[in-house]
Amino acid sequence: MADISCDFLGIKSPNPFWLASAPPTDKKVNVMRAFEAGWGGVVWKTLGSQVKNVSSRYSAINFNGQRVAGFNNIELISDRPLDINLREIEEVVREFPDRAMIISLMADNTREAWHEMVKRCEQTGAHGFELNFGCPHGMTERGMGAAVGQDPEIAGMIVEWVMEVATLPVITKLTPNVHSVVPTGRAAVNAGTNALSLINTIQSVTGIDLDTFVPNPNVGGQSVFGGYCGPAVKPIALKMLTTISKDPVTSQVPISGIGGVSTWQDAVEFMLLGSTSVQVCTAAMKYGFRIVEDLCEGLNNWMDEKGFEKITDFVGKSVPTMTEWEKLDLNFHIVANINQDKCIHCGLCHIACEDTSHQAIFKGDGMPYNTYTINEPECVGCNLCKLVCPVDNCITMEEKRVAPDYLNWVQFQEQGLPLNDH
Repeated sequence: MADISCDFLGIKSPNPFWLASAPPTDKKVNVMRAFEAGWGGVVWKTLGSQVKNVSSRYSAINFNGQRVAGFNNIELISDRPLDINLREIEEVVREFPDRAMIISLMADNTREAWHEMVKRCEQTGAHGFELNFGCPHGMTERGMGAAVGQDPEIAGMIVEWVMEVATLPVITKLTPNVHSVVPTGRAAVNAGTNALSLINTIQSVTGIDLDTFVPNPNVGGQSVFGGYCGPAVKPIALKMLTTISKDPVTSQVPISGIGGVSTWQDAVEFMLLGSTSVQVCTAAMKYGFRIVEDLCEGLNNWMDEKGFEKITDFVGKSVPTMTEWEKLDLNFHIVANINQDKCIHCGLCHIACEDTSHQAIFKGDGMPYNTYTINEPECVGCNLCKLVCPVDNCITMEEKRVAPDYLNWVQFQEQGLPLNDH
């Protein structure tokens, strides 16, 4: 069987699945239960100056029959006394020395505050730190969280402060509430951070109660922007992860991937785009800690099927396939093909193509049902018909190159070739 153990900055865990800094990692009873279920590590909920949380705290987006397709929270960092958190961390490390224990940190923006926090937390026996530069609500008004992650200069300065005293590996967690995560990522790496993690939650409003007119979650008739996470944010997380994996500065350090990981397939996608470990929150809150069994089994079986012996065999394997639009092959062309034996004659492909795309599907009126075929000269290979088709592999895309040679947009312009004649 494949070896799914993880080595992240020398921090070893039996698998790459860590619980992210969030309510599931807020106290000993949760974390002990998680480790008993099989999680490889946790990032303890952010410690800092004690805060007061509100009620209610969560809201969600449901989509197409799926509950919690997107999750929103306005909860702040740990509201439990620091001494209690530190004592419980030490007890958990003693009980499960083979699991990764990372402490998420957020201190007042002074060198002294960060130094004191790091020194106190190192006494717990934890294995590393994650600097929370991403919390998008509550803490930003205090000049912390995303307010730090949105300013590369401040982020770099705080990383320098931490690295002055830290003897444990340091991970810097990036906010997605920026035009690009790369500038802050570079600043953190240049300041000495040992690794990066991303993404934190995205500022959001998930919806409005149409009876009270108050956005969710409702706190006494008012609401605020919350942090959005869950399956809905995965495409954004993968995009931002890729930019970090491709950048010559930020790609020098390991990455812990976060953002909508719910299945082993999700985790593999994050690893293929450069993350060594993956962090999970919303899926655990929805399904419970036992989902880690499916995550481990699925990853193990997939690695066996593909012939990978350890996770480092495929970490980053997909990064080279991501390029710029100008480098894509203009002579590569595909057309749709409808398998008439699988077609259920619903007409969704024709409606989508006829109304909103390229009018490349013929409809043949008939009894007892209509038939649909591809008008190949008009098919641009956009994939829309395949995406809306409710039957797996009924519509496939077949390669039919325009020309044998590779030709990108830059070369096309240099050669003065004509554009499409419409």
